Amino acid sequence: MNNILELSIKEIHELYLNGTINPSDVLKLVFEKIEENKELNMFITLNKTNALEYALKLDAMEVEKDNLLWGIPIAIKDNISTKGLRTTCASFMLDNYIPIYDATVIKEIKNHKMIIIGKTNMDEFAMGSTSRTSYYGAPLNPVNKEMITGGSSGGSAAAIKSGVVPLSIGTDTGGSIRQPASYCGIVGMKPTYGSISRFGLIAFASSLDTIGPMSRNVYENALLLNALVSFDKNDYTSLNREKEDFTRLIGKDIKGLKVAVPKYYVSDIVSEEIVSSVNNVINILKENGAIVDLIDMKYLDQAVTLYQVIAMSEASSNLARFDGVKYGYRATDYSNLEEMYCNSRSLAFGDEVKRRIMVGSFILSGDNAKIYYEKALKVRNSLAKEFERVFASYDFIIGPTTTTVAYKVDTDLNDPRKTFMDDVLVIPMNMAGIPSLNIPIGVNNSNLPIGLNITSNKYKEANIYQLGSFIEKKLGDKNV
Repeated sequence: MNNILELSIKEIHELYLNGTINPSDVLKLVFEKIEENKELNMFITLNKTNALEYALKLDAMEVEKDNLLWGIPIAIKDNISTKGLRTTCASFMLDNYIPIYDATVIKEIKNHKMIIIGKTNMDEFAMGSTSRTSYYGAPLNPVNKEMITGGSSGGSAAAIKSGVVPLSIGTDTGGSIRQPASYCGIVGMKPTYGSISRFGLIAFASSLDTIGPMSRNVYENALLLNALVSFDKNDYTSLNREKEDFTRLIGKDIKGLKVAVPKYYVSDIVSEEIVSSVNNVINILKENGAIVDLIDMKYLDQAVTLYQVIAMSEASSNLARFDGVKYGYRATDYSNLEEMYCNSRSLAFGDEVKRRIMVGSFILSGDNAKIYYEKALKVRNSLAKEFERVFASYDFIIGPTTTTVAYKVDTDLNDPRKTFMDDVLVIPMNMAGIPSLNIPIGVNNSNLPIGLNITSNKYKEANIYQLGSFIEKKLGDKNV
């Protein structure tokens, strides 16, 4: 029974159907596993009592034969509203915040009879790429506890890699699903912007924020995306996409597919061990009939600067609501309204959040908005058009997800720009609003995971899963 958590979702579903196990059996193992891995600090809030009660209800129900996600445990990043379950954004500002409504994505999860086991640790308000800015301390990488998980969806990545859950939800504003997925050695998808409702997601940068699935393998990632994509009138950026099965192309041949590799992605900004792993994948693709070309792409080297201007500006606007008046932390020591605002925000926000708010406020002040923010939006549009130019000739763009493997949790990061550079290879896809997937493609000499980022044009998630699953299978066949 103890190896149930290692089974595939399909295998667990079959055991449910034939009555060998019940959801409550799985849940008990899940919480035992969490306790065993407590030092990894993956969760901020557990949903143990409610989850077990719900699992017992499912025990008494008939298993939904065509719903593979029925009774499957899932972890949720702690910046997504869950009714009655504490949602902190890993910040002291929201330490005691309990939402009175579910995010749309949570409603979809509940509609599929999945079991929410808790809220995962993350960078405060999703601002960071290490998960070290969390008020509750950094989660640790299950591959090596001395290393970072990456961020900001670090707890969600660690929960999967540790074997606690097969599925989790993360958010990706500038690589925050794919980068920790790479560092932890799991699969993470940033879908087309607007495909998954942001209603109930506590906003960081509204024009970039994207909710997405994290999983052990490509098929299960696509399976979860099936459940999450829906039109939502509560989100004005929500896309009214036709319903599709994102698993439908998995297993299809890749012969004749055209793949582009930007030279910037295999330049000296990327470590040799990672470039070597990417070249191994390129050789596999060529051996199996895919066409792979090195190409030049404009604007990629400007993506971090664009991100800093746009994301910080939007963050300063979005976080203005946390003022100690309606909800969130309120300082006790103040003599007037202005002091209450100032003291509440100074005490309740961490250093990284305050830094981004201040920079964003400066960018949006007076003429600066035109000089910096509006100009950044124009360059962002040019970057999106550059992707369109490439996709007119190629089916995919691939490259490494990160420039290095995960580094030590205690690494000195006095340079604020360093954490932005951790995401330099994945930020461009957020700027263009296009889908992008991390898959593990090997490990270095220290057994630390290396990730590949697969990108395609808008609405082409199924195609990405096709290529990702092909690579996954080939690497598995070679025991890489």
